[in-house]
Amino acid sequence: MKVKVIPVLEDNYMYLVIEEHTREAVAVDVAVPKRLLEIVGREGVSLTTVLTTHHHWDHARGNTELARLLPGLVVLGADERICALTRRLVHGEELRFGAIHVRCLLTPGHTSGHMSYFLWEDECLDPPAVFSGDALSVAGCGSRLETTAQQMYHSLVETLGTLPPETKVFCGHEHTLGNLEFAQKVEPCNNHVKAKLSWAKKRDEDDVPTVPSTLGEELLYNPFLRVALPSGSHRTPSPCREEPVHKFTGKVAPAEVLEVLCRERASFERAAEPLQPQAQALLALQWGLLSMPRPK
Repeated sequence: MKVKVIPVLEDNYMYLVIEEHTREAVAVDVAVPKRLLEIVGREGVSLTTVLTTHHHWDHARGNTELARLLPGLVVLGADERICALTRRLVHGEELRFGAIHVRCLLTPGHTSGHMSYFLWEDECLDPPAVFSGDALSVAGCGSRLETTAQQMYHSLVETLGTLPPETKVFCGHEHTLGNLEFAQKVEPCNNHVKAKLSWAKKRDEDDVPTVPSTLGEELLYNPFLRVALPSGSHRTPSPCREEPVHKFTGKVAPAEVLEVLCRERASFERAAEPLQPQAQALLALQWGLLSMPRPK
């Protein structure tokens, strides 16, 4: 199983997953079909299927054009709002592409119909992979838009958080630097956060993607996975693993901890966002740096 990481738009990722024996390929989250088809041609593979994590335009807008260009293309996902959807998937459903197995994991939180895809090959030494869209990102997660905090907790901690620790995490956006800066605010003494942030800054300077991470790494520095120990987990956590996160939020119940984290992260992002020109002009007027033109 070969995964091609394809940066598109401002900070999105598409993926092309190649079954190296049959040369069949599956695409994940098609936003720019022309770019995808260039890589399909270069790799000499047959693209048969699209796996869409959720319906938002920056993850699904290319489906319609791609289906027009490739008659017979299968477009799969869990939400009827997905463009050009040919079949709706359900939680726990398994698919097969040559030697590649796909388990469909419903992960509501960012959207109600968000599906993540867990891929592996039998008798293969390569680690499995999860394509998590906007459910889980490197050191963070997508904004909670359509579900409850309890549902999001279940998706992150009890569904994704219990996958094998060696699982490679391929997420939908390059938000790693901002996520780690927020993680450092939550856990200022977490050495794993510090080390990953230093690494991510170097990757950013070199304009190189920070994906994939691994689930085992995420459990060390992603505050959204550190709200509680996954129920029934086989892992033994370090003592008081969640204490700094609980202290930051002032909450103990995992769903409540997650809800406060989401709220605080949104405030952190708003404070970090550069002002748009219109907003800058408005502030300049308010501060008296510009004057309104006098009526003639």
